[in-house]
Amino acid sequence: MSTLGLSSQAGLAPPTPYTGSETEQSEILSGPRPSGILTRQPSQDIGDKQSEQLPTLTHRLRHTSSILAIALSDECIYAGTHGGEILVYGLRTYERRAVIEAHRGSVLGLCLSSDQELLFSSGGDRMVNVWRTSDLSRKCCLYSSYDVGDIFCVAYSTALRTVYLGAQNTTIQWCSQDQKGTKACPKGQQDGLGIRDDPFFDSRGPGGVRTPRPADADVLPKHAKGGEIIEIGKENAKHFAHYGYVYCMVLAKTIPEAPSQEVLVTGGGDGMVKLWRLDAKNGGAPEELNTLDDGREEGHSILSISVEGTFLYTGRSGGEVDVWDLETRQLIRNLKAHRDDVLTISIGGGFLFSAAVTGYVRKFDRQYQLKSRLRAHDGRILASAFKYHRRRPIYVTGGSDHTLAIWDVSDCVTSPSSMTKTSNEQLVDSLARFVGFRTVSSDPRYAVDCRRGASYLRSVFKNFGATTEMLSAQHGCNPVILARFKGNPATSGTRKKILFYGHYDVVAAENKMGKWLADPFSMQGIDGYLYGRGTSDNKGPILAAIFACAELTSEQALGSDIIFLIEGEEESGSRGFEQAITANKHLIGDVDWILVANSYWLDDRQPCLTYGLRGVIHAKVQIESSHPDMHSGVDGSAQLDESLKDLVMLLSTLTGKNGQVRIPGFYDPVLPLSDDENELYDEITKALVQRNSNVGDPQELKTSLMRRWREASLTIHRFQTSGPDNASIIPRLAKAAISMRLVPNQEAGEIAQSLVEYLHAEFANLESNNELTVTIDHQAEPWLGDWRNKIYQTLEEAIMDVWSVVEPTHKRTRSSALPPTVQVPEAQQNGDAGGSYFAAKPSPTTSSILANGSAETPGVANNPITELDAKLEDLATEDLSTSSKRHSREQQQRRKPLYIREGGSIPAIRFLEKEFSAPAAHFPVGQASDAAHLDNERLRLVNLYKSREVFKRVFRELPCRIGRRVSQQVSSLRKIKYVLGRSRPLHTTRIYPFYANLRHRPRALKYISLTGLKAAALWFVL
Repeated sequence: MSTLGLSSQAGLAPPTPYTGSETEQSEILSGPRPSGILTRQPSQDIGDKQSEQLPTLTHRLRHTSSILAIALSDECIYAGTHGGEILVYGLRTYERRAVIEAHRGSVLGLCLSSDQELLFSSGGDRMVNVWRTSDLSRKCCLYSSYDVGDIFCVAYSTALRTVYLGAQNTTIQWCSQDQKGTKACPKGQQDGLGIRDDPFFDSRGPGGVRTPRPADADVLPKHAKGGEIIEIGKENAKHFAHYGYVYCMVLAKTIPEAPSQEVLVTGGGDGMVKLWRLDAKNGGAPEELNTLDDGREEGHSILSISVEGTFLYTGRSGGEVDVWDLETRQLIRNLKAHRDDVLTISIGGGFLFSAAVTGYVRKFDRQYQLKSRLRAHDGRILASAFKYHRRRPIYVTGGSDHTLAIWDVSDCVTSPSSMTKTSNEQLVDSLARFVGFRTVSSDPRYAVDCRRGASYLRSVFKNFGATTEMLSAQHGCNPVILARFKGNPATSGTRKKILFYGHYDVVAAENKMGKWLADPFSMQGIDGYLYGRGTSDNKGPILAAIFACAELTSEQALGSDIIFLIEGEEESGSRGFEQAITANKHLIGDVDWILVANSYWLDDRQPCLTYGLRGVIHAKVQIESSHPDMHSGVDGSAQLDESLKDLVMLLSTLTGKNGQVRIPGFYDPVLPLSDDENELYDEITKALVQRNSNVGDPQELKTSLMRRWREASLTIHRFQTSGPDNASIIPRLAKAAISMRLVPNQEAGEIAQSLVEYLHAEFANLESNNELTVTIDHQAEPWLGDWRNKIYQTLEEAIMDVWSVVEPTHKRTRSSALPPTVQVPEAQQNGDAGGSYFAAKPSPTTSSILANGSAETPGVANNPITELDAKLEDLATEDLSTSSKRHSREQQQRRKPLYIREGGSIPAIRFLEKEFSAPAAHFPVGQASDAAHLDNERLRLVNLYKSREVFKRVFRELPCRIGRRVSQQVSSLRKIKYVLGRSRPLHTTRIYPFYANLRHRPRALKYISLTGLKAAALWFVL
């Protein structure tokens, strides 16, 4: 195989990074060429000169092998790899949609049909596969009658329905489904396609012995199956098309010799470019039109080709790029663009992008002047492509560093119409700038960055038309941003008001140990995620909500006032927040609902809604002696009251077996588990166990979740002592940091007072001469929302609409069926304070297990209203075919969120509920694996975009909630009326006759009884 095909592993290792200029000044062609080559004109490339505009890296997608070929459709990136796979990524969110195991050897060429319905791939296994882009199934497979070697390139003529390929054996071959001479491969030989005996390596030695093939030589790639198998006839081959490998080809329609006809342009290892007319009457056979020769005795190989209008661009070995005028067939420019081989070139936006094995990309303008260069890959650049995606120009490169890089070249394009960005792109750009501010509230060094971050966020509000105020906080704390998007002016007196709470401060992040994939304050897109401190907690959700309001405002669809309160001290206990809100309550006004988006899903698959948070008390317990630090060998004795010993004994009295807190009355306010909430835990357990085998026993999972979410707990975090750090010191002072997590109905103030009193009482029992000090550093109230209220119902429907249809699941065996409903054991009656929920001590199921182990998304049950509608529809349309009814039901299946509680605390949420007498709801945006507060914090692009859509629906529909629900119920009742064959209007129907008639329709009674009370109550209203 050639070096271009990278068949040897030696060519895959990234080269040593270049530290100097990629092209030395002496290498630039700066004078006229010898008189014998009059068409060659030198480039005026001036080496390392850079323009002010550079492509910016939008996203980087990682894989396990080199990227050798790229094709771009309107919605997808297709990338062929050294490992024989075709990777499929979405251009909108960069999520990997599929991995096609396509070839035994490397995928060397990719091509899309003009209608983008077919994808053609060629590889080192001597095959061309044709794939349907709709479902990525193989349509057919082409193989040659000759031993062609590697197939470096492939092109497809939609007009002629003909595939063209360039091969290692110097041939150009073609195949049409309509032409004569093609035939189906005989049955039984399909597995052996492409595996022919090599005349040397497979020849028999002495005694007739032949070296055996590798064990996996006959194993077909997983997806290279199905479809028709077609042999390319021997007559459909142009031998010695080039005197060297046929490296590249492209179809063009702007050739003067063949106006309005497709012409095949090929480049080969002989350094020549050839133009071929395609004879439609002869099955699309190529006929040579012209040969473009630069006049060299020994030409450098043509490794890449691109055509724009009547200009042809070729990338050559040795680092040169040639520009040909196809009208005059003259070489009008020769650019010494790189130090080494130019493997790929792309044209777009008025610029020429050349990429080489050095890892650099160079950009030239229409005058072929060098505008900029950038290091795109830590290795060879092997493929590239340019395309407009939703009017935004993008440039994609692939390299031997096993990555794809997506570059935003909007700033490089001069056409104003192509500069328009979509809302999603503005959202990502704004988030990148927002993350760039080191808004670390806990570190005074970043006080100025916090102020700058707040100013930037305020400018975002202003740019979208919101009115803003900067509310000052006491004691020099970071300010609170108050912003308001006003709804329809005609309804100013009756408009509902939704308050959105968030925070722009973040926890500290350093990358001194290199644990982050990138600078934590320079957001990077990698594998469909946005990495950076604050992307998930909480800058991404804030901007998603802002953009949702901006879109509704631009559409004149905002029917309510949306009030934003964004503080800058949440990560430091919300210092000064309550005082700032109380002092400026007259500016905020009344509030009807409160919305928070500051947490995460339970796993990485299913959206959630949070309806409960634990509260927290942070305290320090300090014991101090009157004596100084002493040496244990000199002064230590049983009579000495040691501060650290007293502290350990005192803290040991706080908890008992299984973590029971021993403070009297600690568990008395805890609310019992209701039947409704128990059902929510059953739903969570079923959903998690079904797709995550690592969570273990369902009972233990349910126990673990309840302990984390609805049980109060006490934790000792750290000890600190005075004196030097050695093993001989008796410290004068010892202190410990502790926290208590509270559950709803426990008052933080009362629990804090009980803690202080308990510690002093237990310390008195020690009869120590030391002094005890207990300090309450911070406290936050627990919160429990009503998941049955209007805002939660609106959020649920918005999530189900935005996250759309649940992904299909594979047919399961009995062993993988849903687990049985687990029951909560009775509370202990052993007299211990409060009584724990469980006598046993289960192993905790951590968030990392749930995040890392979550697999496919299983089918989620519909809500009762949807189920009723589906079943009534079946009853009312019994004459419909089974397939039609099944399709109707599948259309109604949507992803229902899990209702969860969390063990963490948000100080502001309960305060805001009390202050404004409004119900709050909590909508988690991120996934469990987002690593908030940890290294490599991230937010998935899909979650960012979909959260904006959820916010948009909630802000638009929540004020109209009552009217819409009545409409939905009336719709369901009209279906009931249809089933029963009733003719009277609904409002004249009475409850008793309604149920009396159900006796004669037992099937309808069975399903309608699901919502009997709700239907009856609504009927009374009507």
